[in-house]
Amino acid sequence: MKKAKKENPIISGETKLDKPEIQGQLEPESLKVPDELPVLGLKDVVVFPQMVTALGVTTEEELKLLDNVLATNRFVALVTHKNEEKDKLQPSDLYEYGTASVVLQMLRMPDNTAKMLVQGISRIHIKEYTETEPFFKAKVEVLQEVIDKDDVETEALATNAKNQFSRMISASPHLPEELKIVVVNIDNPGRLSDLISSHLNISVPEKQEILELTNVKDRLQRINTFINNEMQVLELAGKIQTQVKNEMEKGQREYYLRQQLKAIQEELGEGDDQDAEVKELRQKLKQAKLPEEARNEADRELSRLARMHPSSAEYTVARTYLDWLITLPWSMSTKDNLNIPSAQKVLDVDHYNLKKVKERILEYLAVRKLKKDMKGPILCFVGPPGTGKTSLGKSIAKAMGRKFIRMSLGGIRDEAEIRGHRRTYVGALPGRIIQGLRKASSNNPVFMLDEIDKLVADFHGDPSSALLEVLDPEQNFSFSDHYLDVPFDLSKVMFITTANILDTIPHALRDRMEVLELPGYTTEEKLEIAKQYLIPKQYEAHGLKGNNLKITDQAVRIIIRDYTREAGLRNLEREIGTVCRKVAKEVASGKTKPVEVGAKNVNEFLGPVKFFSEIAERTIEPGVATGLAWTQAGGEILFIESTRMPGSGKLTITGQLGNVMKESAQAAMSYVRSKAKTLGIIVDDFSKYDYHIHVPAGAIPKDGPSAGVTMAISLISLFKKTATKPYVAMTGEITLRGRVLPVGGIKDKVLAAKRAGITTIILPKRNEKDLIDVPEKAKEKLSFELVEKVDEILPIIFGSKKQKKR
Repeated sequence: MKKAKKENPIISGETKLDKPEIQGQLEPESLKVPDELPVLGLKDVVVFPQMVTALGVTTEEELKLLDNVLATNRFVALVTHKNEEKDKLQPSDLYEYGTASVVLQMLRMPDNTAKMLVQGISRIHIKEYTETEPFFKAKVEVLQEVIDKDDVETEALATNAKNQFSRMISASPHLPEELKIVVVNIDNPGRLSDLISSHLNISVPEKQEILELTNVKDRLQRINTFINNEMQVLELAGKIQTQVKNEMEKGQREYYLRQQLKAIQEELGEGDDQDAEVKELRQKLKQAKLPEEARNEADRELSRLARMHPSSAEYTVARTYLDWLITLPWSMSTKDNLNIPSAQKVLDVDHYNLKKVKERILEYLAVRKLKKDMKGPILCFVGPPGTGKTSLGKSIAKAMGRKFIRMSLGGIRDEAEIRGHRRTYVGALPGRIIQGLRKASSNNPVFMLDEIDKLVADFHGDPSSALLEVLDPEQNFSFSDHYLDVPFDLSKVMFITTANILDTIPHALRDRMEVLELPGYTTEEKLEIAKQYLIPKQYEAHGLKGNNLKITDQAVRIIIRDYTREAGLRNLEREIGTVCRKVAKEVASGKTKPVEVGAKNVNEFLGPVKFFSEIAERTIEPGVATGLAWTQAGGEILFIESTRMPGSGKLTITGQLGNVMKESAQAAMSYVRSKAKTLGIIVDDFSKYDYHIHVPAGAIPKDGPSAGVTMAISLISLFKKTATKPYVAMTGEITLRGRVLPVGGIKDKVLAAKRAGITTIILPKRNEKDLIDVPEKAKEKLSFELVEKVDEILPIIFGSKKQKKR
């Protein structure tokens, strides 16, 4: 209903005694308060006895009440609203305690409102409302103060309140100094408490609580508490104000000194360029959208740079560091191509087959489409050279619509290549991971780490250990480069590593990667790849067209079989390139007749056949067995020869074999000697002969247990004086009891056997599951014999029993 006006001190809701002469206009003790009074509701203000307050009157009901008061005895009951906001005021919306007041003066305004000056007379309690229209009227009871004038504690409380309030007036900018004079001259504790209460910066409910206290001693205790709290606030505010003032003075002083320094530098002609450079760097840093930690470091370095002289050595170091921070793609990402059919088409166009790898990439894109913030996978492509590992990385980047970065790790031995150098070194740079991201200008490229199995560890450090953080999706979101010294988020990067073998990769590093094998290709796959990719590529590389040269499918098959023997495609591409060069020479010489390369004239372009099938020749004599081996370049066939001569039972093993392979030879010899009768071997005395096991291609190191079965069959063939069947190859580890244990690399070994013309392959029984990975075309015209013991091989290898083919 009623709000105190804040425009000037006399209309304020608080008692502002800017004019102490108002006090004493009426002597409250000489006035008798009527039993029934009009009730005026006040909003956000509490009027205390003895206080003079200016109030505004705005509503029609209030104006009628004011007219009635002025026409009668000028008495009115001032009661404060409770907290509720209501359009229509009810008696229950007002407190039960208020102040009986006298209207001293009234002033009507042009906008049909009025202002009045009232003085509180005494506390009252509203017993009951007698009228509610057109304004409230109520029966009231005047409350008498309870005070013990001889009570020392009351006097002490009054003195303390007077002193503390005087201090508060001095500390507060909102209280006039004249108020001190009024306070000092008040001897009545009740009147003193009311004066102080009206000036305290406390809430309306707290002021109402003080108004309702008739016991002066209790009232003074509450007031002392409020004064102490407000003094603490004022002291703290004063302390803060002093600090702010000091900081402002310091800032003004620094600004003045900087302006002087700037003027001196301009006079010397050395300040303009540096200031412009610092401003440019600051603008670029703002545009780079660095993370908070990186931004703080950049601001600190920029502040150092601004204080340096351009000729200082440190100036260049700081400038280069800021350039790196600015140019790194902290928040720049390329948009992923999440159209699965489109990505499938790109992968199929660039690469033939490789179903597992393509399926894994499409799975990643599908999950990326459903979950935007997924972390990038860490893939490891393992396979022989020339199987398309590196080119597959480029196709993946193309299919996903991302930038592609390739980093070769072959021969890297310095940890700083990965993590960078600290800035204290001369010529320090970030590691190659950060350099690659800067070059890509994107924080989510496809990053290929080529030849991860060729890392070298020495006294410079272990680069593979530095890669542990890079290739861990749970850690690389805060990768720390020594040069930057602030974390960089690598979780959006898709890392792809390549390797020929997994054995040389540390276990901890291998455990962080998802391994996808890319084995060698079959003849049919090579033919398709040559027709779709290699031949068109070589035509373009040598400037030929389809009407200049035609290479038939039969010619490609002959090149694959007789001129190359590899798991990959590099030599095949090289031989096709040789054919194209010879035809290009003829075309350049002016011959326009089309050239067709077929089965009959391949040797005219490539010369004599380079590889022959020597299996039948090598196995024609007893003591020779054909095995299957696995190398970094894929699978290979292996001939193992055994012989004996008069001696003392000594066993010689040659062929540059590793310890494991030598032990396999010794185990095979022990098995054959212990099971001689069972195997049908008739030897009078083993100790009368010396034995020699040799594995040809002696310049090539060989190791592993998978040749154990082949060595045993070679010895059995020697002792039986019976040659093994040609075109039969085997693999498996042997025990002293003659059991055949499973080995690895089955797919590569089967492909090698297919290339060499093998028709029957003997495998350990427990390797049957690995045949699932062998392409169906590679299994054509091949029979597989699965054995558990060596004696099961004898009927197959020597042809004594009819075998069931699988």
